[in-house]
Amino acid sequence: MPNTGDTFITTLSRAHLGWGSHRYTGSRGIIYGEGYLQIPKHEARRIEIYNSNHPSANFTYCCNSVDGYLQNVTLKASGCSSAGDIYAKQFHGSGNLKLLGDWFNHIGAQVGDQVRITWISPTDIEIERI
Repeated sequence: MPNTGDTFITTLSRAHLGWGSHRYTGSRGIIYGEGYLQIPKHEARRIEIYNSNHPSANFTYCCNSVDGYLQNVTLKASGCSSAGDIYAKQFHGSGNLKLLGDWFNHIGAQVGDQVRITWISPTDIEIERI
């Protein structure tokens, strides 16, 4: 479980900025405006960021952005690099896959920009473009 003060930085790629439209799968149609934040595997292990495969883990977090655009929204840690893995590989809006895409648009995010994710408490995070 993450601790207050834990932090990591992720670098945005085209896939993160255009999750719903920059796809290599035909599993669903194109949806513009979706976005996510990648959680590097070594950071997920170090901080203990789990997905729903972990039987007792918290995988939803209250999130605010430093710029104030996002306030008390819920991000979900999800995905895994191999079937059954307990470590999450991304954050996305819980129930709203466009949540981070809207924030990316608001801040004018571009490929190569970096985002810092910081735990304010074990269940609260703050994100900022740096």
